Amino acid sequence: MREIDNGRERDAAGAGADWHLAWASAAALAALAATALGAEPRLAWAFAAAGAPGLVAQLARLWRGGILRTALALSWATATCWAVWSTGGLAGPLACLSMAPAAAFASFGERRLLALGAALTGAGLAALAVTAGTGPPAAAGGPLLTAAVVLATALGVAAALQMAGARSARREAASAAEAAELRRLLEASPVRTLRVGEEGRILCGLGAEGAAGLEGEPLETIADVADRAAVRAALELARRTGASSLGVRPPLAPDRFLAVELRAPATGLVAAFVRDASLEHAIAAALERRASDAEEEAAAKSRFLANMSHELRTPLNAIIGFSDIMRSRLFGPLPARYAEYAGLIHESGGHLLDLINDVLDFSKIEAERFTLSRERFDARDAVAAALRLTRVQADSARIDLRAALPAEAIRIDADRRAIKQIVLNLVSNALKFTPPGGQVNIVARAVGPNLELIVADTGVGIAPRDLERLGRPFEQAGPAEQRARGTGLGLSLVRAFAELHGGAMTLKSALGDGTVATVRMPVIDRKAPERPDAAPASNEAPASAEEPLVAAALGDNVIVFNPHR
Repeated sequence: MREIDNGRERDAAGAGADWHLAWASAAALAALAATALGAEPRLAWAFAAAGAPGLVAQLARLWRGGILRTALALSWATATCWAVWSTGGLAGPLACLSMAPAAAFASFGERRLLALGAALTGAGLAALAVTAGTGPPAAAGGPLLTAAVVLATALGVAAALQMAGARSARREAASAAEAAELRRLLEASPVRTLRVGEEGRILCGLGAEGAAGLEGEPLETIADVADRAAVRAALELARRTGASSLGVRPPLAPDRFLAVELRAPATGLVAAFVRDASLEHAIAAALERRASDAEEEAAAKSRFLANMSHELRTPLNAIIGFSDIMRSRLFGPLPARYAEYAGLIHESGGHLLDLINDVLDFSKIEAERFTLSRERFDARDAVAAALRLTRVQADSARIDLRAALPAEAIRIDADRRAIKQIVLNLVSNALKFTPPGGQVNIVARAVGPNLELIVADTGVGIAPRDLERLGRPFEQAGPAEQRARGTGLGLSLVRAFAELHGGAMTLKSALGDGTVATVRMPVIDRKAPERPDAAPASNEAPASAEEPLVAAALGDNVIVFNPHR
């Protein structure tokens, strides 16, 4: 629309400049004729002055705006008044030139410029009337000169008025064409546009189904009975604030949904834009139902896991307890074959109980319902407890299990069970994938604000493609016989427990070179009292800490815990 307005301004400026060029040319010819006929020199100068504004107006082709309009107005006021005054004023032969400013500004075809020209003409006539008798006497030219000037001025005024009329006609035609084009666009629009009067009744409609027999009906009739009060409230809000929106269901069509936008561009009048948003509404409703169903499924899964864990743990504890009594022959001798079976039952029951605990813990973490039970304790106790639980597994597999713990307490603020579970899972994994005669080494220490737990083994290692997946739920590495040894939840629980404490887990491995798992968590208890002679904690880990074989000597202040020997 701005480009259209700018085009109209250029057309108007060009038409006005053409009139001024013709006026300047006629004035120049008059000046030359007066000189050639031997008329008084002041007549030639008067004609030249009267044509000077025509040359100023040529700038309108390139320059538009208030500065040019002011310069043009001043030039017309000055030039015409001087030309008439210097040739005898209103009684002289050039008196008709005082009407030229009105004709000049009428040629632009703009109402405001026509008013400016009329004002300049009136001001010039008033100035000439006030200064009557003060200027030179009337120039000699006779009736023929006067008639020629009157005719030329009349032709100029007529030409200017004709140009203004043509300009007005073109503008009206362009406006009508634009209105027709806009109407065609609205009629082709998929959005129904309704014009609503002051009383809230539909006056007309365009686009989609148009008014469709709704002329004269209240706007609320587009909605179902239950939504009509909302339509009235939105209509009132649009009148007060200028805009409102709502969604309604059409009458007798509960499966459809209409989105209505209300705009109030004028006092009392409101434009209603009605769009069929049934598909979007159905999609939103489906997504909402899907989210609700997902929440219900998650809640049902959590309830199921909680119930199943309770139901399974009770008989499993009995199985594990009775099988332990049987294999230890607490109530008397037992045949060797039955003792072996009791041991297998005890081992399988313990494995199943561990699996149930892992699944339950992971489901709580996944549902963001796992709460850390923080307390202040010595991290060495949790590490030692986990190692005592894996001692039998290491002995049976003939694997050397060693731990390097500092002589001083590692005071941390963390969940004791989670720390123990981290060490237990990492060590159990390392023992599973380390061949007989290998080593599994554990380091626990404080590094700045972090508790650092390192478990390094001399096992089979992990391929690079598998290393990227490990740590995600139920992801396992290696061939099928290795995957059958676990569920894929151990490392994912380690990572989850570390992240719950604000830390992270990293893995470094290569096929045949063993694996190093490192867990760092900012859980060092800063409120723990320090011994005056204790060396300051270092933020730098020894270079050998993450080698496949953790060095046995990590400093003078180290206790080597080796439950295997």
